Amino acid sequence: MDEQLRTLDTAEATTTYERSNPGGSGSLWRMSAIARNTFREAVRDRVLYNLVLFVLLLTAVSIFIGELSGGQERKIIVDLGLSAMLLFGMFIAIFVGVGLVYKEIERRTIYAVFSKPVGRGEFLVGKYLGLCLTLLVNVLVMGVGVSLALLYVSRGWDPLISTIWPAVLLIYLELMLLTAVALLFSSFSSPALSALLTFLTFVIGHFSADLKILAVSLGSTSARWFFTVLYYLLPNLTNYSFITPAAHGRTPTPGFVLVTALYALVYITVILSAATLIFSRRNFK
Repeated sequence: MDEQLRTLDTAEATTTYERSNPGGSGSLWRMSAIARNTFREAVRDRVLYNLVLFVLLLTAVSIFIGELSGGQERKIIVDLGLSAMLLFGMFIAIFVGVGLVYKEIERRTIYAVFSKPVGRGEFLVGKYLGLCLTLLVNVLVMGVGVSLALLYVSRGWDPLISTIWPAVLLIYLELMLLTAVALLFSSFSSPALSALLTFLTFVIGHFSADLKILAVSLGSTSARWFFTVLYYLLPNLTNYSFITPAAHGRTPTPGFVLVTALYALVYITVILSAATLIFSRRNFK
């Protein structure tokens, strides 16, 4: 019975919002309705709560580890806490992201959604924004957990608390990129294959600089072109890895954060446009 009620959420939400806003901005209202429904479904999933709990427990463990490290507990807390935030945020982005479209198809609720005046692009963007909102809540909770651990260890205010939040922002931007990639793959492939491809993108993206070096060092022209194309095609995630500098009290410059944010915005726009184009050609009959 609960599953039947959940399958109607998206269609009912879009209907309610459409009735409450029959004007010209209906597209934004429909996307916000789908985003809100996606967020509601994501927080129902116990895996999300378990991941947050695990990260908070890991932060608590890092305190005890730090007490055995000769005064390095603050660095260890930041390093382990932010690394866990990225790792488990990645799992949320991949394993929830690849199921956003697939679940709607499996439940056949996608027919009810598209029977309303909802475009396929609106559907994908709404799903994407809903998961990004879920990730935002999780990242904020994890960041607060790391900050509380620092307060506990320092017995008061710790300067590292203010330096970790720019790194948290960069982690969130990376997770937004990864979510868009997961949604792109899920628009034309199975959840298992989508998860694998997204994970490979995550791994290769963190070795993006090595791809360029490898492309230059190779003697074969075809291999050099392949790795060069791969370098420019996949997202450069090394720009968002600021965990180690944050553990040493360093913060990125505002200009660097702005450039990386613009890069993420442009890349996400291109990815979602490609996902919409692919998804619009799919036949659900």
